[in-house]
Amino acid sequence: MKTGLPQKQKGAVAIEFALVFVIFFAVLYGVVSYSLPLLLMQSFNNSTAEAVRRSVAVDPTSLTDAAYKTAVEKVATDVLTDKLSWVPNAVRGSVQKTAAYNISTKMLTVTVTLPSTALSSIMPVLKLPGITVPSLPDNLQAQSSLQF
Repeated sequence: MKTGLPQKQKGAVAIEFALVFVIFFAVLYGVVSYSLPLLLMQSFNNSTAEAVRRSVAVDPTSLTDAAYKTAVEKVATDVLTDKLSWVPNAVRGSVQKTAAYNISTKMLTVTVTLPSTALSSIMPVLKLPGITVPSLPDNLQAQSSLQF
């Protein structure tokens, strides 16, 4: 008694594997390539919010307006530096951290910006006709503000 696949079916498994593998690889590549930008954005959001929170602790009554502005901005910048210390060295130099306190409106605005082109040094970008993975905006940016 002969067992196995009929002659007409011998290559079907290889063709099915090739088709399924392409789909599987595309999904896996998409998950992996979007994970770092999403992690960076979450970290940027967290660090800007924490910088604003910690800046509230500066006592305004013991300082002049100019000294208070300097102190608040320094606290915010120090928090950003601390919170973003895990960012890979290849990208860290491109991260732009700003903390600006407006004395007249008493508004502190903390911003972290990273040009998406800086990510190409640590992660490959797949460019196919009609699609780029990951497709990112020009800048990854997070901002938090608080009016004291």
